[in-house]
Amino acid sequence: MNQRKTSITGSVNRGSVIKSMLIGAGIGLFVILLFITGAETQPHWPNLWKIRPLIITPLAGALGGGLCYASIKILKREGLHAAIAVVLSLVGFLIALWLGIILGLDGTLWD
Repeated sequence: MNQRKTSITGSVNRGSVIKSMLIGAGIGLFVILLFITGAETQPHWPNLWKIRPLIITPLAGALGGGLCYASIKILKREGLHAAIAVVLSLVGFLIALWLGIILGLDGTLWD
């Protein structure tokens, strides 16, 4: 009788996860820089208001990149077609990035 391996931890490549997270963080940093470089500062905003979005959005992008890697691995293992797995993981990445942008810009540009 054949037993299927149900553990995903044995097939996780740390280098690929880190690479996916770094790519996600880079995309998040690029997107948030597009928002805050041309923004006009309002007098009631704190002096260092740009630090918060520059920290939170790349972290959300890195989380989204890691989740993207994990979801592709899990969905492919479950027999789902690779194109569907990639589309679902990209939708999850975009949602994570969008939430990071909202959390980073809350109280300043996202009012």
